[in-house]
Amino acid sequence: MKAPTAAASSNASAAADARAGSMRTSLRHNDAMRGLSQLEEFAMTHRPRPEPGVDVIDTPRYIVRIVASFPIPGPNSASFIRCGTEDVDEVIDGVEAVFAERNLPYNWILDPDTQPSDLEERLQARGIVADPMDSEAAVMILPADAELRAPELKGLVIEDSLCDLESFTAAERVAAEAFAGLPFGEPMPMDGTREQRFLDARAYHNRKGILATVDGEPAGSASVTLFPPDGAIINAGAVRPRFRGLGVYRAMVAARLGMAREAGAAGLVVWGGHMSAPILAGLGFEKVSWRRFCVKG
Repeated sequence: MKAPTAAASSNASAAADARAGSMRTSLRHNDAMRGLSQLEEFAMTHRPRPEPGVDVIDTPRYIVRIVASFPIPGPNSASFIRCGTEDVDEVIDGVEAVFAERNLPYNWILDPDTQPSDLEERLQARGIVADPMDSEAAVMILPADAELRAPELKGLVIEDSLCDLESFTAAERVAAEAFAGLPFGEPMPMDGTREQRFLDARAYHNRKGILATVDGEPAGSASVTLFPPDGAIINAGAVRPRFRGLGVYRAMVAARLGMAREAGAAGLVVWGGHMSAPILAGLGFEKVSWRRFCVKG
């Protein structure tokens, strides 16, 4: 049997991209037919974009997001998978090659319009399984005109975590304690790349950071990325265990809602995991979609 030529391989890849592009157009048409609000459509269709410190490979069949200074799954991911059944192995191989070359861990992010629909089973056959830490998130929205009052907590101050490296470091240490159980102030695995993350975050003017303090002590941290007028994406909301139940999380959401309003954004979008989704629902967020996460087993 004659081996395929480079031209034949290129033509096959181009044909696969064309099929994926046709799928994407059809899915966008279906979304328009549902009569989604501006905020709902943003929540369901927003695609990763390049920004300082973030590289994006955007193809008709998948999107890869690469953050070398933050070497964990999540910031590093493959999403918006739209390919034919016959192209799955090629897509998986292509994505794995991107991250293997950079020696970065990553995750696969699946959504309701992922194609093929049995991609999760196909990933499992390749040793890529549901993330044991948090396998699913609710895509949730809160309109800009929602009423959300910050709690009256004595000594609570919402500060800018991007004002200087010291504040940025405190915010990262809050997150490390909240999410990984690392005692506040202890050395972190990613200490060596912190300054670069700080510089990248400050260079991306749509990004805002929050450090919540209580009587001067770091208590919570969070971030928001503004995309007016479509919406604003909030993430990384973290509260140290000893400050939980006081309203710090609510205060940080209220602060970011205010930022979205001021920027002219339609509202907030968040991916709520198994712990945060119930809290967010209690604050008025509504689930409009979902995401599932898979990692190399």
